[in-house]
Amino acid sequence: METAGQHDGRDEAWVARRREAAAAQADRLARAEAAETDVAREQVRDFVERARASGLPTEELRVVDAAGGRYRTGVHGWVLRRDGRAGVGEDGAFYLLAVPLTGAERLVARWRGVRVAPSDPPLVWGRGGRDGDSIALAELLERRLAGG
Repeated sequence: METAGQHDGRDEAWVARRREAAAAQADRLARAEAAETDVAREQVRDFVERARASGLPTEELRVVDAAGGRYRTGVHGWVLRRDGRAGVGEDGAFYLLAVPLTGAERLVARWRGVRVAPSDPPLVWGRGGRDGDSIALAELLERRLAGG
């Protein structure tokens, strides 16, 4: 009979197998996510080429905060959503434009603007959100091209 604190080899082997299985699953998920990001980046590059070829006008992308304030970014491109929460720069990068700002940050942003960094584009915008809130990136980009 085992006492508390003693382990037989079966418990340790089971823990090792579970650890290996979890690591393998994490690796599979990371590879799948990277593959999706590659596809989404290609869709964004294609959008930029087609938008330029069609003469789709660009505008300065603006950050939107929770209070509805909009702030300059210095990045020019195309806003993808009417709510202004995502855009594609002329540089071919995808930008998330919804940024939480504190009161002091809003004041600074009003004068200096906000620096935004490119983000990995999602293959499906709004995945995991409410029903009806998600849309394939390819469809979102097509809508923007068609809508002018």
